[in-house]
Parts: sequence; structure tokens; C-alpha cells
Amino acid sequence: MPTIDRDSVNRLYIDFLETAEKKRHWSIFDDIPWDALDGADIADNTANSIEIFCTEELYVPDYTIGGLTMLRTMFGLAWFQTRWAFEESLHGLVFRNYLTRSGMRSETDLAAIETRVSDQAWAMPYETPREMACYGAIQEGATYTAYKAQKDKAAAAGDSVLEAIFFHVGRDEAAHGGFYRAIVGLELSRDRQGTIADLARVLATFKMPGDGLIPDYRNRLANSGAGISARAFLERVVWPLLTTLQIGRAEIKTALKRHAAYLAAGISIPSFAS
Repeated sequence: MPTIDRDSVNRLYIDFLETAEKKRHWSIFDDIPWDALDGADIADNTANSIEIFCTEELYVPDYTIGGLTMLRTMFGLAWFQTRWAFEESLHGLVFRNYLTRSGMRSETDLAAIETRVSDQAWAMPYETPREMACYGAIQEGATYTAYKAQKDKAAAAGDSVLEAIFFHVGRDEAAHGGFYRAIVGLELSRDRQGTIADLARVLATFKMPGDGLIPDYRNRLANSGAGISARAFLERVVWPLLTTLQIGRAEIKTALKRHAAYLAAGISIPSFAS
């Protein structure tokens, strides 16, 4: 990615920042109707879902260190990473506040979770900025989909607190995904074959950040209702992403088959780093 048009990336970030400041900026203290929170009405599954979301956000320092180390010479991408980290930290804090204000978790409970997080660091799953942009586009899309489901559930139950929380954090995730998609789009215009190959590699090996870090992650997502199904992942994340990027399903399927063939043959997968 070092040869990418830096001016284009910088403009993308400035546009992202302007929209964030003018239209998305929100306050944990002023924009959540905390007075309406009633811990007695909160189901265990809801608290478990929020705990998983909160825990995943506690790895923001690891996500940020890895991203800034990789992107430190790329102004637009590096500054996006810093803004992204700020917004994600708000998500972790609002989830933490919900758990403690509702009485569903004590400060001691949260301290224990924070200690577990500090004991094991998250490692970047891919080695190049382009692969990480592909990962970001998918991961943010999956997170937005999960948060939207939680917002819709809260709205149906008349839970104004969770509805407000998931409205704000979901809107942030949608914006983050949009930025990553735009970066992948720039790469497609520069190197379509390599970018599709990288996207296929990421799709074939994708997992959420908490998978492998948070104990019993997948079962906890399923049991609490915090996760999304494989079908929803394809229909609401993958296929819309390909449509937005104007990548045909045949193109991505061919790239996925090529990726699988390399693995089956024990051949080192070609690097498409740029």
C-alpha cells in the first residue's frame, strides 16, 4: 500500500473526520437516558451480551498499537486509526457504564475482566495494510450487524437505554466500515487482482477479534444472543460488501478456490503485499 495515492487517502480521512465531528459526535454523559435504566428488568442474557461487547472493546490498546506501528508513515490511515481508537474507547466505556449502573456487574467484576484482558494481548492477524483494510471492512460490517440486531431488540422491548447505546455505537461502526471499504476500493482501482486475492484470503481465515482471546467466545455469543448467524454474515456483511466494491461473486469464488488449492497443496500462498 505505500504506493497508493496518499492524497486520496488523506481526503478520505478528512471527509470521515468532518462527518464524525458534525454529525456523529455523541456523549456518554448526555446522550444516553441513564435515568431510565432499571437493573431489575435486565435479563441475564442481555448482561452477558454487553459483557462480551465490553470485553472485546478493552483490547483497543492492542488494536491501536498494531495499527499505528504498521501505518505510522501513512498520514491519512494513521490518523484514522487514532480517531477510530477514540470512538471504540467510547463504546467500551458506555458498555462498562451500563453494566455497573444497572448493577449487573460490580467494579470488582469489571476489574477481574480487565485483568484477564491485560494478561493476553491481541495480535494483528495479517501483515499488510491492504489485508487489514479488508479485515476492517468485514469486521466492522459484522459488528454493525450485531449491534443493529441489539438496537432493534431493545426498541421492540421499549428499552430506551440500550436502544440509544446501540444507535450511537452502531452508527460509529457503520462509519468505520465505510472508511475501510473506501480504502479497499482505492486498492481495487490500483491492483484489482491482488486486492481480490487479499480479500479472499481474509474471508477464508476471518474471525472476530475476541475469538481466541475471550474464553468460550463463540458459545457465549450464541447463548447470549450477541452474535450473528453464518447466514446473516453472508447476507448482511459479505454480499453487500462485494456489491459495494463491485466485485462479482464469480471473481471472489475463483479467488477463494485458488486460496484453498494453495493450502491443500502445501504451497506458500503468494504475497500480494504492496
